[in-house]
Amino acid sequence: MTAPSHPRPQRMRTSVPAVLALGSNLGDREATIRAAVADLDAAAGIRVEQLSPLVETPALKLTGVDHHAPAYLNAVVVIDTVLGPHDLLDVVNSVEQRHGRVREERWGDRTLDIDIIDYDGRELDDDRLTLPHPRAWERGFVLAPWHAIRPDARLAGHGPIAVLLAATTDDVRPYPDSGATHDAARAEQFEADEDGGAV
Repeated sequence: MTAPSHPRPQRMRTSVPAVLALGSNLGDREATIRAAVADLDAAAGIRVEQLSPLVETPALKLTGVDHHAPAYLNAVVVIDTVLGPHDLLDVVNSVEQRHGRVREERWGDRTLDIDIIDYDGRELDDDRLTLPHPRAWERGFVLAPWHAIRPDARLAGHGPIAVLLAATTDDVRPYPDSGATHDAARAEQFEADEDGGAV
């Protein structure tokens, strides 16, 4: 007699925190960033926990700061995800493409750029992804919005972001239409929405 088969119990996937940085200097920058955050929150395996205020910075090119190029809006989101780092990168690249990202010029103008800054404090370096982001420690436009929502955060291999931020010289300005109250309300919306992007 054949023994009855029983479905194998599925192992629960444990979520981990990650930090993503978003930037845009073409088109309706604020609308693009906010739409991208919503897309991330709607993606399977990702839940947006907190969205920083927006900040504005001059465009940074390979040759240095370009004051003639459109300025960037930047933001940081803290997420929980059950995706591995490379699967998260695939989602990030998909969201970029959805918003018209074209990779023709390194550090060129773009409708949307999303970088994985930190993934659960892990360190990784392969042909697709380096963790933590190799230049995050010196970028005020990443550290300032991150510090605004997680002042006690640390960047793996570099230490407290408050110390790192204090050492930067980037021209980072609060974006006039991005008050802390508005972004706090947005963060609360993500936390309260149990139907979107469930992990």
